[in-house]
Amino acid sequence: MIQEFNDYRKKMNDRILSQDNKVLKRFFSLDNQTYVEGALDAKTKELLGLVASMVLRCDDCIKYHIGTAHELGTTEEEMFEVFSIANLVGGSICIPHTRRAVEYWDALEEEKGK
Repeated sequence: MIQEFNDYRKKMNDRILSQDNKVLKRFFSLDNQTYVEGALDAKTKELLGLVASMVLRCDDCIKYHIGTAHELGTTEEEMFEVFSIANLVGGSICIPHTRRAVEYWDALEEEKGK
């Protein structure tokens, strides 16, 4: 699940960025720069991105932010607090996305344990 998601994301991002489209390249750059350490640390920014992604119901974005937050050392306790905030802000429509988010988190934890 994890490798498939990351491979597809990389393949399609490479395809998109291979075009000489200044707007798309600038948008991708802005997105990347936004999550760099600043007044807020990178992990906090990823967790904020995760809440927004859950409320906006973007499963690809949710996976991306969970994966990056996992790499940055987010604990399961922290992750479930993020899920609680997203569900409070987004309402019950976020519950199916929380299920898939927990499934992805569990896969990351399982992979780490290997």
